[in-house]
Amino acid sequence: MTGSKDHPQAWHPDSYQKNAGFVAALGVPVLDLLAPQAHEDILDLGCGDGVLTEALVRRCRSVTGIDASPEQIEGARSKGLDAHVMDGQAIQLNGKYDAVFSNAALHWMVDADAVIHGVRGVLKPGGRFVGEFGGHGNVHHIRTALERALDDRGFNGASFNPWFFPSVEEYEARLKSAGFLVDTIQLIDRPTELPGDVTGWLATFAESYLDALPAGERDDYIADVRAMLEPVLKRPDGQWFADYVRLRFAAHLPEEV
Repeated sequence: MTGSKDHPQAWHPDSYQKNAGFVAALGVPVLDLLAPQAHEDILDLGCGDGVLTEALVRRCRSVTGIDASPEQIEGARSKGLDAHVMDGQAIQLNGKYDAVFSNAALHWMVDADAVIHGVRGVLKPGGRFVGEFGGHGNVHHIRTALERALDDRGFNGASFNPWFFPSVEEYEARLKSAGFLVDTIQLIDRPTELPGDVTGWLATFAESYLDALPAGERDDYIADVRAMLEPVLKRPDGQWFADYVRLRFAAHLPEEV
């Protein structure tokens, strides 16, 4: 995972597991869509701390994980995984893979065409590209509140958005332009229960917005964002959720490329 070039996102494995452990659990259907085979070599693009990578290892011949975060890669390596610090927008690998898998990472890589062309470059003929990430409308309420609270403080809040949330039509066109044949692609509305208060989610994922402010002003900013979100993302029983919309896809290269 990474963030935008202007507003990079740092990753802290302990915080990630505490506030976003649901990400790997919700990635199991994407693994099933990939349908890894025992003879296959697979690249896990944006592997994070390797929780899903471990599941892949049990189902195929070999798995290589890459992620832009040194801290997350350290966590993956602590699990005994073959994992490397690498920007998914500049993939440089010598091997050729049967498939590239990615879960909850591609929306952090804003140069989508660089990612797709990099994936194509490491796939064997007929190789698959399967993934899920934030799609059009993902965290709409959260992003709106984050940007409005910065606007209220004299910033252009939208300029701190670190994410790429494409429509089906846009991402399908990008895949086809790179020579992929698209097998399936869809948007999935998935309101997702959070393990605690929404402030934990904000601390984990909204660093690019927080970095706009001096450290002493961030608590008040978070409080304002929380107040905006409470009427729409907090249920009467006190449960918070994130307004997720995911884009799930499977594509492959022709046998002869």
